Amino acid sequence: MYRKKECVAMLLAGGQGSRLYVLTKNVAKPAVPFGGKYRIIDFPLSNCVNSGIDTVGVLTQYEPHVLNAYIGSGQTWDLDRLRGGVYVLPPYQKGKTSEWYKGTANAIYQNIAFIDEYDPEYVLILSGDHIYKMNYNKMLQQHKETGADATIAVLDVPLSEASRFGIMNCKPDGTIYEFEEKPKQPKSTLASMGIYIFSWKKLRQYLIDDENNAKSSNDFGKDIIPAMLANGEKLVSYRFEGYWKDVGTIESLWEANMDLLSPNSGLNLSDDSWKIYGRTTGSPPHFTAKTATVKHTLLSEGCEIAGDVSESVLFSDVKIAKGAKVEYSILMPGAVVEEGATVRYAIVAENAVIAKDAEVGGSPADGDVDKWGVAVVAEGVRIGRGAKLAAKEMADEDLPDVK
Repeated sequence: MYRKKECVAMLLAGGQGSRLYVLTKNVAKPAVPFGGKYRIIDFPLSNCVNSGIDTVGVLTQYEPHVLNAYIGSGQTWDLDRLRGGVYVLPPYQKGKTSEWYKGTANAIYQNIAFIDEYDPEYVLILSGDHIYKMNYNKMLQQHKETGADATIAVLDVPLSEASRFGIMNCKPDGTIYEFEEKPKQPKSTLASMGIYIFSWKKLRQYLIDDENNAKSSNDFGKDIIPAMLANGEKLVSYRFEGYWKDVGTIESLWEANMDLLSPNSGLNLSDDSWKIYGRTTGSPPHFTAKTATVKHTLLSEGCEIAGDVSESVLFSDVKIAKGAKVEYSILMPGAVVEEGATVRYAIVAENAVIAKDAEVGGSPADGDVDKWGVAVVAEGVRIGRGAKLAAKEMADEDLPDVK
């Protein structure tokens, strides 16, 4: 069946997210809960449908079952289409051989047949682990107007942080003449966001050539982009000026959730013109008891609050008992804080229990959470009665009651 599409999106969602430690022990990073009712992958998927891109391949690998079940038919994002829609694309056996995705470029290479099925003019390559709202169609229009072979989204970052990123050095018209991966002495502050638009026929050949190069690491940033530059292909930068955050660390994930509570952060989920869609749980409305005090907090459906909560993000079905206190924390679905327990500057994962009179986390003495650290309780873990989990500590298994 001929189903030509102008642009197909390929969303790289197989990352282990090792710097999120216990939070990604059983789920891929794009499936980590975010913002009270979402998962990280909701952002690029919502961006696609809001941008008019209705054909999305989601490339999974590490712990894919939660992500697969969450995406389902794609109905949540209006991607359950007869022609197009969302497709989960794990590595699979071809002939007598099978192998994991070896790198970002190899992941796309292994799915050339899927892309060819839609015979697109352009392919949009995305990462599944960033928090941002972006109109990809504007980027596509610039790609066409400039006659680029590849367009790379860039973000202007502080010079002090530029060495952490892949840096694009550009001419005044935005044409890229050099790419430096995490340079010690950066020449510019234009950081690659890992968002690319390629003219498909051009990229297709580069993927094949890259796969045939035994010395390649099969990565877009390390191999494909440098090869295109070396061959004189036209690469153009696309400047993005909105909110964007790589939530690849415990601290950055905590900060991005806290940004939802700040009116000046640039991360606004109440904008009806650019909605972020996520699956609902079907839980009842949240309930706050007479004993509850709730200040400056995001509450999701099914929450039952009888204690004190402030400056926090609470997912569905969280329970906080009378006399408990939660501050500057993220409580993921089904988390329970029992009577007299205290949770401060912490991330409590799904279905974890903070038992009576336990203490989790602490307060940054100098206000810098990066130096002080966020306490983390893994999924399903129980912090026993009276037990203590200090700031920057992580509980990957139950802590016993204190006698």
